[in-house]
Amino acid sequence: MTGLSLSGLLIFALALAVAAFAPGPGIAAIVGRVLGRGRDGAVAFVSGMAIGDIAWLTLAVLGLAVLAETFREVFMLVKYAGAAYLLYLAVRMWTAPAEASQIAPARGRESHARLFLAGIAVTMGNPKTMIFYLALLPSLVDLARIDALAFVELALVTLAVLALVFGFYIVLALRARSLITSPRALKLVHRGSGAVMAGAAVAIATR
Repeated sequence: MTGLSLSGLLIFALALAVAAFAPGPGIAAIVGRVLGRGRDGAVAFVSGMAIGDIAWLTLAVLGLAVLAETFREVFMLVKYAGAAYLLYLAVRMWTAPAEASQIAPARGRESHARLFLAGIAVTMGNPKTMIFYLALLPSLVDLARIDALAFVELALVTLAVLALVFGFYIVLALRARSLITSPRALKLVHRGSGAVMAGAAVAIATR
């Protein structure tokens, strides 16, 4: 096992960071959820999204882009399941009561397991993620020369980059949420977050 060169890993990390930072359905889902519900469940949700990235990375490394196309119906089902759950979260945010006590953590804790699975579904159905791993990754890395060590290196770099990107957006959304000082403002944030989440669901379902 030889692994990848440092320059190869850096090129991959830079390309992934640029792709991950670019606003898309996944980032919209993260920001919308944190604005509407605070930090509770955010780690579970983005952890699921990161595992979804690892799944796409695995498909690309194993040369299973054709398999992904063959089982298109399965991926479509996963995509629609993720979009449906985002719509469910959007409705909950839109209808959440605007009480002063909720300016801190929101009431009604959600299942972290369901949020984790929703994060996986969102990433697996996100066209931006699919394009990066199945179309762009082969131009960044020589997939024919990847061994077990190289795969582990790519996976660790992927998780590290996504942790930084997702963490950045979570902190950004939490800072914006901390500016809420009245129930009326909280209601507007709930409605706005619900609209953003619904938009992310539509973007995923229609691409």
